[in-house]
Amino acid sequence: MAEISAGLVKELRDLTGLGMMECKKALAESNGDLKKAEELLRIKSGAKASKAAARVAAEGVIGAWLAADGKVGALVELNSETDFVAKNEDFVAFSKTLAELVATRDPADVEGLASIDTTGGKVEAKRQALVQKIGENISIRRFKRMQAKGKLALYLHGAKIGVLVDYEGPEDVGKDLAMHIAFAKPQHMTKAEVPAEIVSRERDIQMARAKDSGKPAEIAAKMVEGAVNKFLGEITLMGQPFVKDDKQTVEKMLGAKKARVNSYAFFVVGEGIEKKSTDFAAEVMAQAGKAH
Repeated sequence: MAEISAGLVKELRDLTGLGMMECKKALAESNGDLKKAEELLRIKSGAKASKAAARVAAEGVIGAWLAADGKVGALVELNSETDFVAKNEDFVAFSKTLAELVATRDPADVEGLASIDTTGGKVEAKRQALVQKIGENISIRRFKRMQAKGKLALYLHGAKIGVLVDYEGPEDVGKDLAMHIAFAKPQHMTKAEVPAEIVSRERDIQMARAKDSGKPAEIAAKMVEGAVNKFLGEITLMGQPFVKDDKQTVEKMLGAKKARVNSYAFFVVGEGIEKKSTDFAAEVMAQAGKAH
């Protein structure tokens, strides 16, 4: 049997929100396969589908810039080792400078951004100078530049979440949409955009749950379809209950306002980065000891 590391247990716990021992047992049953263990817990415990930004670990800020006419904007994730540095004025200012460079100079990738010449030297030289001044490793992780078909709305939730929405319609719709996305973090715009393999996997999970329920085949089939539709509503912008009025979906809200969304992007600091934790391993061992 594969060795189940504390880090793997933590990752599964972050994905499902379930207890350590449940996660460890599922990993043992799946021979250390994280994906299979998650599916097992979804079937047995009804754990919620993992969210796009569930594993927030690294520190840093989201730098943002939006043109005055709302036609071009950018988000940049700048990482640091500690939250203390993420609040440093020079660090925050650098993130905003990076976002403006992304929007106005349109680099192809992070390497291209680092090589841009600015007043006082290249971006990479400025990053290195900031590292020396602050005394922590600083990295430019990723960026997103958007050119609007309609108009862009920008929303920053503190310094940790940044959203850009390309929309058409009243100005308040853009602001509301950006806030909604920051809160609900939709993985896809519409149900049609959800990859077939994701829908198939969810259907298999729900079929296994329905089978375990012992319900008649006809009722089980309806349970599966209902659960799959609910899942798709949770992960798609158009299907989610609107954050300011959960009696209607975002799609219905847009229809009422005669507005539309062309595209959107959001960054959450540290999304998908696993942060090392020395205490967690001890916690797992202590819990395992109590279980025996």
